Amino acid sequence: MLEFSMIHTASDARLGALQGWLDSRLAHQPYTLERASEDASFRRYFRARLADGRSYIAMDAPPEKEDCRPFVRIARLLAQAGVHAPEVLAEDLAGGFLLLSDLGTRTYLAELDSSSAPRLFSDATDSLVRWQAATRAGELPPYDEALLRREMNLFPEWYVGRHLKLQLDEGQKRSLEGVFRSLVASALAQPTVYVHRDYMPRNLMVCESNPGVLDFQDAVVGPITYDVVSLFRDAFLSWEEEQVLDWTVRYWEKARAAGLPVDADFGEFWRSFEWMGLQRHLKVLGIFARIRYRDGKPKYLEDAPRFLAYARGVAKRYRELAPLERLLDQLER
Repeated sequence: MLEFSMIHTASDARLGALQGWLDSRLAHQPYTLERASEDASFRRYFRARLADGRSYIAMDAPPEKEDCRPFVRIARLLAQAGVHAPEVLAEDLAGGFLLLSDLGTRTYLAELDSSSAPRLFSDATDSLVRWQAATRAGELPPYDEALLRREMNLFPEWYVGRHLKLQLDEGQKRSLEGVFRSLVASALAQPTVYVHRDYMPRNLMVCESNPGVLDFQDAVVGPITYDVVSLFRDAFLSWEEEQVLDWTVRYWEKARAAGLPVDADFGEFWRSFEWMGLQRHLKVLGIFARIRYRDGKPKYLEDAPRFLAYARGVAKRYRELAPLERLLDQLER
């Protein structure tokens, strides 16, 4: 039974339905309900606190917009791999409701600083290696060319077209397509493992055992560098390049020791890491613009300069990617 709520319910039928479902799942014990977090999707998360000190997370995922089944399936795969993910305690897939174990409130994003980063990132890469080492064929969809291109095309459609209100001319389109071809070829040439697809500090929790891993419902089988570049070239937090290089070497050494199929030449691995990151940066610029203009969530686009800086840094280091640096110069005039 809901005893007290910090949530306004007057015009929120979904929340009322969630509370009715929770009442039965929690055996009609009194509980308080508060917003736990929000993300860039249509999912919402609430924390239900019971009088005895226990707490749970309730997910509201409108079934016409979100599908809970991948979350349930991938939570199982993560647990089997020895990764600390929320346990699914109860589910209503048709209604779009899940009851999850609570991994707490301490995000990596809030806790990371120069003193805590070595320990936290060491835990995060240990967990990532376990996840990748658990890869089995047929469990997750592939990160194929169609998906890679669909993601990158968000950049010209939403960031350039909608946010900057510019249209690329034919020469600019050819230049961007050449960069896209190079990035796709690099990604598809990499060994494939389980890919979380958003393995970044905002989705990692400081807890026992560390880290807790969230927001994994879009996981695929794809390039081995994807999750590690997501971790170290983050949407909301930047580090000096020398530090990123050092942490990436440490991950690479762990991956080799675990028998993962990373390139034996770290220089080649680093090149793949950088190019994979550029694919993600272009995608995220498009996603952040789409979230603002389609979904009415403007705050994400505030971090566009960080991603533009990442993209510029990579583009100027590789001859094949130089056309992107010139294009960015033209767009920012």
